[in-house]
Amino acid sequence: MKVIITGGGGFLGSQLANHLLQKETLTGRSGKQEEIKQIILFDKNFPVSNSDDRIREFSGDISDLNPIELINEKSESISIFHLASMVSGECEVQYDDAIRVNLDGGRNIFEMARTINGRPRVVFASSIASFGGAVMPTPISDIAKQTPQTTYGMTKAICELLINDHTRKGHFDGRSARLPTVIIRPGKPNAAASSWASGMFREPLKGEVCKLPVKRNQSHPITGFKTVVESFVALHEIDEAKLGDDRAYGLPALSVTPNIAEKVLQEISTEKKMKIGKIEDAFEPKIQSIVDNWPTAVDGFRAEAIGLPKPPSLKKIIEQYLELFN
Repeated sequence: MKVIITGGGGFLGSQLANHLLQKETLTGRSGKQEEIKQIILFDKNFPVSNSDDRIREFSGDISDLNPIELINEKSESISIFHLASMVSGECEVQYDDAIRVNLDGGRNIFEMARTINGRPRVVFASSIASFGGAVMPTPISDIAKQTPQTTYGMTKAICELLINDHTRKGHFDGRSARLPTVIIRPGKPNAAASSWASGMFREPLKGEVCKLPVKRNQSHPITGFKTVVESFVALHEIDEAKLGDDRAYGLPALSVTPNIAEKVLQEISTEKKMKIGKIEDAFEPKIQSIVDNWPTAVDGFRAEAIGLPKPPSLKKIIEQYLELFN
């Protein structure tokens, strides 16, 4: 079978590709495990290339994508993981680009899936930013009304609805994973309004100062990158009879504040004899105003009921990051 990963040059996309290379099989249209013979990574660029001969990298703009080029051979099983997206901060200042990339790009992928024989499985990376506003309860769950207060969250909510409708009509077998903020992303900070959630770990672990743009008691739903990758694959593998008509599942999350992060980092520092950088206040009202419209806690009861994994402890997430990236 063939697997297509959009956003394959990014952090989660590359981690997912590596996981699938090690797993070697996925459920194909036969309903049985089939060998993954090729993984196509689609993205605008690839900071780090993968040398495995099962990987093909395809560069381009998802809003201009001719999906037929990715499919090539229609006789084999094909599964799609759609991760490509502009991030929250970018979407707030580049509205037209957000619509073009997140919505038009999503529609390109969904239209491609319609042309594939055998109702392919499509896993979409959504976000808890699809919730927001005055009606948002705490904790948030899948049964809450979606009233996103960011352009990014709006595009995710629309794609979730498109996936539900395509699935209802039999075009493909869609599944959406609503992600909390994923930590710890290596490299440099990005334009996501939640970038600080990785930064308050990443920079101190390098012995550097983290400039914190939000309140120190700001509670934020967080999960680890390994758990998210495992959740993508687990959601793909679940028999669709267990999923029902709402295919969007909010992943379980830890609720973490910068104060909690600082405490756990000190524990890591003591145990591993590491020099830990400081978290310094650098309040940014614009960032705080975006974060204020996001959930502060998640109830992932529907995801847990179908067997999706819960995140490990915050300390374990930090250790997983250090094992791979330190």
